[in-house]
Amino acid sequence: MGTAIVLVVVLAAVGLAVRSMVKDKKAGKSLQCGGDCEHCKGHCH
Repeated sequence: MGTAIVLVVVLAAVGLAVRSMVKDKKAGKSLQCGGDCEHCKGHCH
């Protein structure tokens, strides 16, 4: 029973992380650059 509870918690955490990444991607944010060309000096485009 403990294993099932831990599995549910881990799956929930992974689901929230993926959801956050998809939401950021749709908002135009990038993992490499963050949409701030001053930060990456335009190398990520």
